[in-house]
Amino acid sequence: MHILITGGAGFIGSHVVRRFVNAYPEYRITNLDALTYAGNLENLRDVEDRENYRFVKGDITDGDAMMALFREEQFDGVIHLAAESHVDRSIANPTAFVMTNVLGTVNLLNAARTAWAGAFEGKLFYHISTDEVYGTLGSAGMFTEETAYDPHSPYSASKASSDHFVRAYHDTYGLPVVVSNCSNNYGANQFPEKLIPLFINNIRNRKPLPVYGKGENVRDWLWVVDHAEAIDVIFHSGKHGETYNIGGHNEWTNIDLIRLLCGIMDRKLARREGESAELITYVTDRAGHDLRYAIDSGKLQRELGWSPSIRFEEGLEKTVDWYLENGQWLERVTSGEYQRY
Repeated sequence: MHILITGGAGFIGSHVVRRFVNAYPEYRITNLDALTYAGNLENLRDVEDRENYRFVKGDITDGDAMMALFREEQFDGVIHLAAESHVDRSIANPTAFVMTNVLGTVNLLNAARTAWAGAFEGKLFYHISTDEVYGTLGSAGMFTEETAYDPHSPYSASKASSDHFVRAYHDTYGLPVVVSNCSNNYGANQFPEKLIPLFINNIRNRKPLPVYGKGENVRDWLWVVDHAEAIDVIFHSGKHGETYNIGGHNEWTNIDLIRLLCGIMDRKLARREGESAELITYVTDRAGHDLRYAIDSGKLQRELGWSPSIRFEEGLEKTVDWYLENGQWLERVTSGEYQRY
């Protein structure tokens, strides 16, 4: 089997590439990434010389290039992770998110439909999305696969649109697809504009910890290794045309998470208890900032047998350890030096 993984040099993508390369030596894995700011080939140094892996630099917004790649490589499956993903960046430049997340996804769908030409046996287009497409929750309830879409940011609107296109290609052309919507990921190799690695880095360097509003927004946190396992399970066992929600069963307010992180960092860095928490600074809330996300992964657990393997406190300890042990990686990413790799 020949699988194309898009965005495989990014945070989640690199964990998916690593899992498939290591778990399925009989598969051929092609990693397609444009190597924009969040794409980092250093994330895959441990597998870059494996015989069943190769990297292709390419941009999914280039429809002709995608057609040529599919024609040449004869992929059996696509795991589509390539996306612009940071909400703040989408507020500053929504067009870039439309180009990559919507047009890029449609380009891949067209390339797959053309290359497979109705011979869909053994083929699959797997689209990875986000819980942000569902909008926001109050203090109770959870997102299910039947929750109506209600995106509130340019990022979530672009992902909602791409989800609809994937399902439309299934309904219109019979393209074999699955979609998954995940909660907030955390773990090793995450680009340090995201909350957890950003705050780890800021605490290391005794910089302010900017918290939106009062820090009362709630997120469900999913360890990226568990997410990669869920993607593996859905790719191999998911029912075509279905959607699966992937959550970590770890709801935390931002401020409680940050205080937990500060305590872990004080202990790991042998600092005075409460020292890191003194860096917390409250800033103006983000526009369109959803109050609460919570994912119900019951369908995935009942039908495919997946459940998260780790509690958030344990996963956060592992994540902090990784960043402290890989300070050079963090410095190279924050300086931009990694882009020369």
